[in-house]
Amino acid sequence: MAQIPNSQEVYDVIVVGSGAGGGTATRVLTSKGMKVALLEAGPMLDPFKEFLEHKMPADYDHRGAEEGGASYFGKGKPFGFFSTTSGGWQLEGEPYTVGEGSKFEWFRSRIVGGRTNHYGRMSFRFSDFDFKPYTRDGLGFDWPISYEDISPYYDKAEEFIGVCGSIEGIRSAPDGKFHTPPPPKVHETLIKKSCDKLGIPCIPNRRAVITKSINGRAPCHYCGQCGRGCQTASAYSSSQVEIFPAMKTGLVKVFDNAMVREVLSNGNGKVNGVLYVDKRTREHRVIRGKAVILAASACESARILLNSKSKEFPNGLANGSGLVGRYLMDTVGFGLSGYVPALEGMPHYDTEGYGGAHLYMPWWDWEKHNKLDFPRGYHIEIGGGYGMPGVGSYHGAARTYGYGKDMKQNIRQRYGAAVGFSGRGEMIPNALSYTEIDPTVVDQWGIPVLKFHFKWSDHEWRQARHMERTFTQIIEGMGGKVLGLNNAQRESGGISVPGTIIHEVGTVKMGLNAKNSVLNGFTQAHEVKNLFVVDGGSFVSNPDKNPTLTINALSWRACDYLSEEMRKGNV
Repeated sequence: MAQIPNSQEVYDVIVVGSGAGGGTATRVLTSKGMKVALLEAGPMLDPFKEFLEHKMPADYDHRGAEEGGASYFGKGKPFGFFSTTSGGWQLEGEPYTVGEGSKFEWFRSRIVGGRTNHYGRMSFRFSDFDFKPYTRDGLGFDWPISYEDISPYYDKAEEFIGVCGSIEGIRSAPDGKFHTPPPPKVHETLIKKSCDKLGIPCIPNRRAVITKSINGRAPCHYCGQCGRGCQTASAYSSSQVEIFPAMKTGLVKVFDNAMVREVLSNGNGKVNGVLYVDKRTREHRVIRGKAVILAASACESARILLNSKSKEFPNGLANGSGLVGRYLMDTVGFGLSGYVPALEGMPHYDTEGYGGAHLYMPWWDWEKHNKLDFPRGYHIEIGGGYGMPGVGSYHGAARTYGYGKDMKQNIRQRYGAAVGFSGRGEMIPNALSYTEIDPTVVDQWGIPVLKFHFKWSDHEWRQARHMERTFTQIIEGMGGKVLGLNNAQRESGGISVPGTIIHEVGTVKMGLNAKNSVLNGFTQAHEVKNLFVVDGGSFVSNPDKNPTLTINALSWRACDYLSEEMRKGNV
């Protein structure tokens, strides 16, 4: 390899990845006066170009089908043309492989802000028992930290990013620092009545969307287009809420289109830089720093560590335990849709709100597992209302109703009368679910790629069947009937294809010592004191809560710890 350009400046901290963990780290560290280099594998984000907020299908010749009708042939943008996803499960020139007998779909976002530009923004705290699952039922592992350790950082994260919700006193869904939530929609009030009969709590959703102005951000104006990105930054994204303000301090330099190959170590138990590929020129470059924070996503951070081999770390950086890449987890997913005649012909009204459901159902049977045939639990997300019609909205209508007047009448009558339920449940970590470096495949930059192995256990399968029975009961309790799967492509096997819920965590788990884990409770590598991992890789378990808020909180806590250790001269 030709001589690699080496940066002259030495940064206080190099942060790799600009999603929830990397964005939080960048903001917290710069607020403490530290110089940060932020590396992102995708380009810089321009919200006014990327976000198709308030656009209509009629604004485009293809009506949202994309050029050449790409969406009709399964080649369109993930989640549709209007979504702000910058990436997907398959990226040209960046392959991954899957072991024989396994299925895994790996979603990667390539833009400043990562998945936070388009994610669902469900923001749930882990409960006290989520941090000690092994103590509770003998399965999986306990975290080396407790709810009391992270609770102050949940407070900080919620107050800074802004989360709507209500005080409910439910142990499985701890209360937080909430903005006032919007009221429920009509179909949601019917869902709640059905849930009340079944003893299932149905409460205001907890979403990272603000309903009052904070830090110069306008409150949500209820356009319902959160999945398209939010030009007013009323919906949280690390790009708009954390990284862009940090850039104004002059203390952070963003290196976009920077594909990190490995973290460099100095032979004395510490890291001192990062080797990356400048995707514009295809040149390898080195950037130097006093500490390195990986926040590239659970699997990407594991890949970087496994590719960072040296005489000191022959099996990968900080991998003396052999646990980097191990205990990969995704959320258990299953969903059903239903048709509710009571909603037919109702006067149309604006059901958009703040994008997604205004209510959700936290896990309700956490004290009754002696009566269930599976451990842990799940929460329920709901859908319905008068969504904006677009390409594919009435697929199959002509086949069902014929053409002309009958088809139009049936479409109008049924518009808004469908509801959907999606379970999001806990996976128990298992030794058969992991990722490793494929010894024979590299990406277009010459970097060895990941090979995935994955297996749902009987615990997850039985949980999915409980979801199916529960959703059927809720739909029938509304006087409706089950139509079928919410997402047949993803869940036709009776459970979600691993990776498709995009909640992958684990792979760089935290623990009490270097034998049973890679990181300590501050997400600091046991074997490398100036190396931290602040994405979902540090997770020990994957409770029935979306991971982003916990990533925010853990990253903030890690950066407070790192800055203090640097002040003391310990890092």
